[in-house]
Amino acid sequence: MPAESGAIEALSYRTDNHAVGQQDLELLHLYGGLVDGLVEMFGKHCEVVLYSLTGPDRAILKASNSCQQPGAPMAEPLVQKLLELQEQPARSLTYFTQNRLGAPIKSSLQLLCNAQGMAVGLLSIYFHLDAPFHELMADFMPTPQVARRAEVSPENFNNNVEELVTLTVERTIEAINADAQVANNAKNKQIVTTLFEKGIFDIKDAIAMVSSKLNISKHTVYLYIRQKKRDDEDPSLNHQETP
Repeated sequence: MPAESGAIEALSYRTDNHAVGQQDLELLHLYGGLVDGLVEMFGKHCEVVLYSLTGPDRAILKASNSCQQPGAPMAEPLVQKLLELQEQPARSLTYFTQNRLGAPIKSSLQLLCNAQGMAVGLLSIYFHLDAPFHELMADFMPTPQVARRAEVSPENFNNNVEELVTLTVERTIEAINADAQVANNAKNKQIVTTLFEKGIFDIKDAIAMVSSKLNISKHTVYLYIRQKKRDDEDPSLNHQETP
């Protein structure tokens, strides 16, 4: 892979050997506040890392909700994405990937430029999509104390939850119905199982909503949930229950 290696060296020359001024360094440190703000906004399942492009290692300047430590060099896969990002007119790139365990992640990269248009930093945002639904919801909903201070209407809160639950249910149904690897007679059970894994049934009235959307009885939904719980406890169990 000589060509790719040469491209990385060329990028290093452009970004690392230009004269780094005090204003560039101050600008990067100011972006550190953005790291904290994004994590506060999107919650504990959002990972934000700020890289400096002013040194040969493209080291981490600040990280939040991440196991990565400041001072660590940029990993090679991200260097490749940085090369791709350099060719984007918008200087931003959003893509989907997976962690080492295969869990899905939505990633967003944004080049940070100085007044002369030179890239001096990289902001990386990673949103972990395998998080339980109720935990994601908790990060986006106000605590009782905040809700009282903001005088948030309970009706508005309930409507927002219902909309998010409805959207999640509809997208899950659509995805599984389109999956040719799931047999037609197993799709409803797979839909209920997937929604259970997402924590949907922790939300009030979710079982009735799913029952209505799938045109099956609530008894059948409860049955699929019981079978899923048994599988989690002992995958070797052979269920004999039928709806």
